[in-house]
Amino acid sequence: MYRAGAGAVVTKSLSKEPWDGYANPTIFSVKGGGWLNAVGLSNPGAPNFAKMITANKDVPIIVSLVGSVEDDFDFMVKQFESCKVSAYELNLSCPHVAKVGLEVGDDVELVKKIVKKVKSLTDVPVIAKVGLGTTNYLDTVSVACEAGADGITAINTIRAMAIDVETRKPILSNKIGGLSGTPIKPIAVRCVYEISSKFDVPIIGCGGISTWQDAVEFILAGACAVQFGSVLGEHWIEVFDEINSGIQNYMEQKGYSSIGEMVGQAKGS
Repeated sequence: MYRAGAGAVVTKSLSKEPWDGYANPTIFSVKGGGWLNAVGLSNPGAPNFAKMITANKDVPIIVSLVGSVEDDFDFMVKQFESCKVSAYELNLSCPHVAKVGLEVGDDVELVKKIVKKVKSLTDVPVIAKVGLGTTNYLDTVSVACEAGADGITAINTIRAMAIDVETRKPILSNKIGGLSGTPIKPIAVRCVYEISSKFDVPIIGCGGISTWQDAVEFILAGACAVQFGSVLGEHWIEVFDEINSGIQNYMEQKGYSSIGEMVGQAKGS
C-alpha cells in the first residue's frame, strides 16, 4: 500500500493479548455500498505484531491500539519500543469493562488517563480516534485534546444492524456491528466539520472515502489528512493513485499549492 501511494499505513487495532473475535458471519456488504461488520477486534496481540514489524525501516506505520483500561495501553506501547513507529492511534471504541453498554470513549475520565499515559511513554504523535458512542463525541474530543492528544481521527464505524427476512434473525453472529463505507460519509464529514470548528487540532478524516472528491470534501471540512479502508475491499491498491492524482489535478485547477491551503475552506463559505 505504501508503494502504491499511501502516505502511511494504519495497523489493525491491536490489543494486549490475542483476540479471536466473533464467530462467522462477521461481515457482509450493504445494499448501495458499504460494509456491516462485527469482527470483534480480532488481532494477533501487540507483542506478536511488534515482532512482525521490528525490521521495518521505510514504511511509516501508525499503530492502532485498543484496550479497556489504562494499564493495557502502558503494556502495549512498551512492546513497540524497539520498532520504528510513526504514531499511535488510540481506538476508543472498545467496550467499557466496568460500564456495560458503554465504550471507552464514553468515559471522559478514562480517555484522559489513557491519552496522558500514552503521551508519557512515547515521543511520537498520539492520535485519538473517536466514534459516535452514547455520549457527545465532542466531549471526548475535548478531553483528549486537554490530555495532550496530537491529533484526532474521525470517525469510527457506526453501530448498525441488519436482519435476514427469511430466517428472521440478525445476519451478524454478534447481532449488532459497525457500519462503514459510503453510507456513513455525510455523517463523518459533518463530524470533521464540527471538530475543526471547535478545536485547534489536526484531524484525520475517515468514513466512506472512495473517490478523490470524497477526500477533498473531508479536507475542505477541516481534515489535514484522510484514511480509507472499506474501498480497498472493492478496488484494492489502485485506488491510492486514483485519489492522489485526482487531488493533485483539483489543486492545480483551483490554484492551491498545498493541502494546507485547502484545509477547512468550507468553513469560510
